[in-house]
Amino acid sequence: MTTERESLFAELRRLSPKVTGGLLRMRQETYRDAAVAAKYKLLTAMVVSIAIRCEPCIGAYVRLAYDTGVSREELIEFLEVAMTMQGCSGEEWALKAYRVYKECLMGRPI
Repeated sequence: MTTERESLFAELRRLSPKVTGGLLRMRQETYRDAAVAAKYKLLTAMVVSIAIRCEPCIGAYVRLAYDTGVSREELIEFLEVAMTMQGCSGEEWALKAYRVYKECLMGRPI
């Protein structure tokens, strides 16, 4: 079943193949296993997403990190970084990330 977001992205990809394709290739290159494991890069992106308060980004990076096998303990340590850097507001946004992780654990589509 295709979500509205997926449908919109497919349309945008057809209308702007060079830019959207470039972004996709950039993400694939950046978030691959290399000198630094992909899951740590994704967790770092999650922390940045919390810092900039981008809820769609938080969800995407948590799901991608989950798919790479990130443990709950690893996720929590990165959430602690986000909360330490931002205090109370970081805690609120970290809760959003933790909710997504719990949804992944329960196998629920997000």
